[in-house]
Amino acid sequence: MKIIRLIILLLTVTLLGGCTDENGAFNVFDVQEDADLGKQFNEQILADPGQYPILDRKENRELYSDIDGLVKEILSSKAIQHRNDFNWEVFIIENDTTLNAFATPGGYVYVYTGLIKYLDSKDQLAGVLGHEIAHADLRHSTEQLTKSYGLGLIIKFFFGDNGTLANMAGSLVGLQFSREDETEADMQSVVYLYDTQYDPRGVARFFEKMEAQGETLGPLVFLSTHPNPENRVDKIMLKWKELGAKKGISDKEGYAEIKKLLP
Repeated sequence: MKIIRLIILLLTVTLLGGCTDENGAFNVFDVQEDADLGKQFNEQILADPGQYPILDRKENRELYSDIDGLVKEILSSKAIQHRNDFNWEVFIIENDTTLNAFATPGGYVYVYTGLIKYLDSKDQLAGVLGHEIAHADLRHSTEQLTKSYGLGLIIKFFFGDNGTLANMAGSLVGLQFSREDETEADMQSVVYLYDTQYDPRGVARFFEKMEAQGETLGPLVFLSTHPNPENRVDKIMLKWKELGAKKGISDKEGYAEIKKLLP
């Protein structure tokens, strides 16, 4: 079946100039391959505690329960396309100096303790989580891999070359999204949170705080992998108004309790 699909893929690329996913973007990977890549990458992450010191779930049960609760609310949104296709698991990386979060194909989301400590409220964290969930749900990573890798390497992947799969998974670490991807993830975060109890502008509050503090934050890893679109906050606010300008809760008190659970 993979050979037949590969032939169809090559004919499509040759005759039509490409193939598109459910979002209309050029993507040679299918949904299951997103899940496979994410699983491979997660195994690499867990095997490298020196670079990625993941907080143990059993030892931080309450902390993970709170973060998982936010993710569960976001995933209840009607706008999630792959709720039942992906793993949707959050991992907390213990690094207080890194203000970052990232998602990989298949619904694996990684959040640094530095970012959790930096934020002020549950709606802000939900906004960032919604942004990362959007990257996975809209399959931005495999779209970018499609652009980055030539068809020759992708052909090896289709023929079951595990080394190629591992190489592709490894490249997800430094993968940079486009500004268009970032805008789309911002918009989806607003849409997702609109279906929750939290303020849909949560992700905008995060970017507003970053902009206010500017250079005092030092180099931001987040912006190196998530390039800053023009008028980012304005676009988020416009989307919020288009949806009806619903005001949800911020919950700073509850978030302060989450911070207390951090090591």
